[in-house]
Amino acid sequence: MQTLACWSIIVALGVMGLKFLAWQITGSVALYSDALESIVNVISASAAIWAIRVSHKPADSDHPFGHHKAEYFSAVLEGVLIVVAALLIIAQVWETIRSPHPMEQPWEGLAVNGAATIINLFWATMLIRAGRRAKSPALEADGHHIMTDVITSAGVIIGLVGAVFTGWHLLDPLLALIVALNILYQGWKMIGASLNGLMDRAVDIEEQIRIRDIISANSKGALEVHDLKTRIAGRATFIEFHMVVDADMPVSQAHVICDRIEEALKTDDASVRVTIHVEPDNEAKLPKGSVAVPFA
Repeated sequence: MQTLACWSIIVALGVMGLKFLAWQITGSVALYSDALESIVNVISASAAIWAIRVSHKPADSDHPFGHHKAEYFSAVLEGVLIVVAALLIIAQVWETIRSPHPMEQPWEGLAVNGAATIINLFWATMLIRAGRRAKSPALEADGHHIMTDVITSAGVIIGLVGAVFTGWHLLDPLLALIVALNILYQGWKMIGASLNGLMDRAVDIEEQIRIRDIISANSKGALEVHDLKTRIAGRATFIEFHMVVDADMPVSQAHVICDRIEEALKTDDASVRVTIHVEPDNEAKLPKGSVAVPFA
């Protein structure tokens, strides 16, 4: 993952250079907005490298549960930078609307911007896939941001082609405004998703059902489970629950059951961290509002 994050900076710098070249060639405020967002890509890629490195540090005395949440800070920073870029674009749009002007050398500039967009499309797809495989919020957020850049770039190119053919120069700042509003929305979504992670969001319902099924399939000897809780912290998923066993069962036998369940959960997902609280059936108390799930 760190190698991909390092390459993200190189790719982002190259794409940024191409987009600023396209803006210099044409003088288009829409292409300026596209280039400005590329600066965010460079900063975000740098932040992602830091976050990934920190998140891979082993647990220590100050952080006994690990450093997994570091990647969320990178994603939040990226979202904030996107919002700032959008506001800068809106300011430039206002200036251009007051004094619109035709683009210079439009076809050359659009060709350069198109090449940058193709590079971004390839790289965004790779980052999103790698981020999902590695359960890396920073890497996936970087990929989604670049994919947003691809979509807006494609829209800008199509719109500017229309502006060249129709002579409607006002299309240029209007397209830039659309780009700004879109990335403003994407930045807000990214911040919200990252804050959810920092707030210990539970796994989705489908994954929770799968976790219950795995526990049930490997719980021979236990009586029931209750108070199942999950939380996501970066690429790690924390699972904890109470397991009820016969009061006369030896501790060693209960430990074997716990080991079997934990091994099955880690086989399904190596990133999980499992905590099991064993209770004898004569003292087991269900939390208010919970439902016990009997095991086969």
